[in-house]
Amino acid sequence: MGRPRAFDEAEVVMAAAGLFAGRAYDGISVDDLVSELGVHRNSLYKVFGSKRGLYLAALRWHLEHQVRPLLAKVSAAPDPAQALRDTLTANDANSDLDLLLMAAVERAPADPEVAEEIARALRDFDAAVELALGGAAIGDGAPAELAYTLVATILGLRLRSRTSAGNGGAGPVLFDHLRQPRP
Repeated sequence: MGRPRAFDEAEVVMAAAGLFAGRAYDGISVDDLVSELGVHRNSLYKVFGSKRGLYLAALRWHLEHQVRPLLAKVSAAPDPAQALRDTLTANDANSDLDLLLMAAVERAPADPEVAEEIARALRDFDAAVELALGGAAIGDGAPAELAYTLVATILGLRLRSRTSAGNGGAGPVLFDHLRQPRP
């Protein structure tokens, strides 16, 4: 009989989700995981099999406990459109999308299992936004097409705000480029 685990697996997965959301898969080494999560290398491999195994567990936790609750909140609201606006303007909600974004741009193109998880989450996101639109369409676009476009815009703006986060501590600057005169 082996020794009992010296760590809480759920806590490690949750902490790993935060690490991967902040620095991406390729930005974190196994040594980083061991030191920052406080888990022995052998334990990490025994429980998760590999860095990728921990990453998949963290991504699935993130989608289930951070992304889908945001979408469920929007879908269940009496005014889904207002709930969507409120959700997307809350700073916590924006950071709750970070691992989804990182996985979509970094791992999904190279890892079919990650790609399927991301595709499923994006379909859920599209459905929540379509509900928030209340079936309305602009021009000739169907609600599903408009939802798809809005989700791409929302996630694109979050991605841009992450790249603006290093602006001297002033916080995300989503639209500053529009206020700057062009040369």
